[in-house]
Amino acid sequence: MAQTVRPQMAGSLFATDHRPHPLQNTLMAVTLVLGVLALVTAGFHHLHLVSSWAGLVGIFTGAYGQYVSETTRERFGLILGLGASGIGFFLGMAHGGLFGGIIG
Repeated sequence: MAQTVRPQMAGSLFATDHRPHPLQNTLMAVTLVLGVLALVTAGFHHLHLVSSWAGLVGIFTGAYGQYVSETTRERFGLILGLGASGIGFFLGMAHGGLFGGIIG
């Protein structure tokens, strides 16, 4: 009877519905990885292709993840990944763009 009053929430930070969300968690992880990749490579001028493409793909996966997200934990991770992807994308665009000066 004590479990009905106090649900087990081990390892689920703000996952309030107690159900697995494999698609949303995968989108969150992919967005975070692409965001970190875009942000780290944005610091190097010669890696602008990696930074801009990783940022662009991270923005799209994060936007779709926000559309289908169901819990606060998913939205929190997606916002962090979207922010890092956006900064990496714009810095990559400033350093040379998506095509490296081949087009345009």
